Amino acid sequence: MQNLSFEYPVWFLIFCVAAGLAVALLLYFRDKSFEEQPTWLRWLMGGLRWLGYSILATLLLAPLLRYLQTDQEEPIIVLAQDVSESVGMETDTAAYAQRWRELSASLAEQYQVVNYTFGAEVRTDGPISFGDKRTNLDAVLTEISDVYGSQNLGAVVLATDGIYNEGTNPAYRNLQLKAPVYTVGLGDTTRRRDLIVRKVFHNRIAYLDDRFSIQVDVAARNAAGANTQLTVSRVGDNGTTSLHTEAIAIDNNDFFTTREVILDADQAGVQRYRISLRGIGDELSAANNRRDIFVDVLDARQKILLLGAAPHPDITAMRQAFAAGKNNEVDIAYANKLQARLPDYDLVVLHNLPARTDLIQDVLAQLERAKVPTLFIMGEDAPAAAVNRAQDLLSLNGGAGARGNDVGARPMANFSLFTLSDDLRQALPKYPPLTAAFGEFAAGPGSSVVLRQRIGRVETDYPLLVVGESRGVRTGVLAGTGLWQWRLFDFLEYGNHDRFDELITQLGQYLTVQEDKRRFRVSLPENIFDENEPVSLDAELYNSNYELINEPEATVVITGPENREYVYAFTRTTNAYTLNAGTLPVGNYRFRARTNTGTEELTYDGRFSVQAVEVERYALEADHGLLRQLSDRFGGRLLFPDDLAGLPEQLAASGTVKPVLYETVNTRSVIHLKWIFFLLLGLFSAEWMLRRYFGGY
Repeated sequence: MQNLSFEYPVWFLIFCVAAGLAVALLLYFRDKSFEEQPTWLRWLMGGLRWLGYSILATLLLAPLLRYLQTDQEEPIIVLAQDVSESVGMETDTAAYAQRWRELSASLAEQYQVVNYTFGAEVRTDGPISFGDKRTNLDAVLTEISDVYGSQNLGAVVLATDGIYNEGTNPAYRNLQLKAPVYTVGLGDTTRRRDLIVRKVFHNRIAYLDDRFSIQVDVAARNAAGANTQLTVSRVGDNGTTSLHTEAIAIDNNDFFTTREVILDADQAGVQRYRISLRGIGDELSAANNRRDIFVDVLDARQKILLLGAAPHPDITAMRQAFAAGKNNEVDIAYANKLQARLPDYDLVVLHNLPARTDLIQDVLAQLERAKVPTLFIMGEDAPAAAVNRAQDLLSLNGGAGARGNDVGARPMANFSLFTLSDDLRQALPKYPPLTAAFGEFAAGPGSSVVLRQRIGRVETDYPLLVVGESRGVRTGVLAGTGLWQWRLFDFLEYGNHDRFDELITQLGQYLTVQEDKRRFRVSLPENIFDENEPVSLDAELYNSNYELINEPEATVVITGPENREYVYAFTRTTNAYTLNAGTLPVGNYRFRARTNTGTEELTYDGRFSVQAVEVERYALEADHGLLRQLSDRFGGRLLFPDDLAGLPEQLAASGTVKPVLYETVNTRSVIHLKWIFFLLLGLFSAEWMLRRYFGGY
């Protein structure tokens, strides 16, 4: 349907026709050039001129052509196939895959067909391989809803067993699907005899010489009266070692129990533990009788030496606070009987040292050479010169020989090197005063003030506790003794030592954190990868000025189970290196990365583990009830593999899968129509040829 409109009044066409007629009359009836020509010729040429000029004049009125355009959108059929392991274990995969391809080909003859496969992730036109380690039903339905919810979606065909172990229940999702969902029920819904390690709850990290808990959920179906044995073993390079066994009696057909196992973290590194159940015979699957877990056992113990000038209750208070951390090993020694090797310690606390009677010059020299973090606790008779020589975070003018000051603590609001809880900040001003040397205190340029001194009711700017880096080593200085009173007050006021222990622990953790100074480093996003997850490594190389470079080639050799080696070369990024080693078999791995700067060879050693993903093996009973619920909600039907051949006829008979017509009203300027140009060209060309032929030019 088309109609013509003008931007000017329609009666202006009279002027257009009159203008064309006037031009024709002037040219052919007033001009005497064609008097001798036949009358019909003059009328013909005049008519051509009149028609051409009339059309040109009409175009000046900007005529618009309005027309109705009809577009047809063909219906889309989405086929979504579950390719997880649970489907493959209960289906004749070759025969079924052929049926699915035939269905797709048959529907493609009439409709636009889109194929999805899904499991751990959603893929378009993915292979039907039934190897995915996880199933996410919600993800595929959300993808279809987001992409095709606003299009002419004729139907969705979802083939799955209804078992999902990732994502939410799709039956309760608000999906924007305006088409029927036909579900194809795969798998077996029969409740068969089976023994299952349902879930294992554990920490991914434990600390060396600590104990950690594993909780095991054990389930059994149709196995009343049977007995099994739960075994927890460690799997290592030298074989399997049994760590715990216990008998379990199955007393009903729908059996479930939770057992807790306490293990010792007695070996550092990523440890592989196997939780297994002895079979009960005639089971659906023995694969779900066992689970492997990985625990990263960290050797995070800190050796701390409390070195005093003489016995003092402060030393006992600090030892108790440090010992509250399970991974701290605390020793006590005195300067006049020191036998310990100072480089063996991660932190040395010097209480009332250096002193007037013992400047401990040898001790300070050893600590400086070994770069051991140090915490100085200064007494009231601290020798100012010796203290100032030992560190440069806090300077004292005064000191030895003078009577000390009683000073309270005032926490600094802007301190941020480590966190002090609100409870601790509120408690510190209430603590009894410490005894500090008499004199003037000043913080060094590289120090951060944690606490300032309060003398009586006067808030001073003198620092009480400072931390920072002194001569390349993290150092702390506390300008007062009497910490034992803080610990006792903590218990008297609050019923525990939590606040005092927090202060000492946070201070110790800050001082013992060591910066990685290695010039070639390799980092992993995690120490434990899933078997279907690519193993990735990142590397950094620094020159002598600790500037990032990546000109030299970097390689890595990954050694896995049975000493099998995988050799890779890192890929350069902007100024570092990266490597995607792909997926690796389950097991423990170690690696050595190498690079050569031209003047030296640098290496980096590390470890990681790959754990099995077996969630698809632990629930093999198909959930066709969920599929029926989905189909009923969206107006489809629950089908089975034998029904696939008749699905095209069902869709055709339903009347819901049909094209959609869209009508659009378009407006177009007539001057843009190409045939108008050719019409004018023809009119004026014909006139010109006639005039030329009969001598008009």
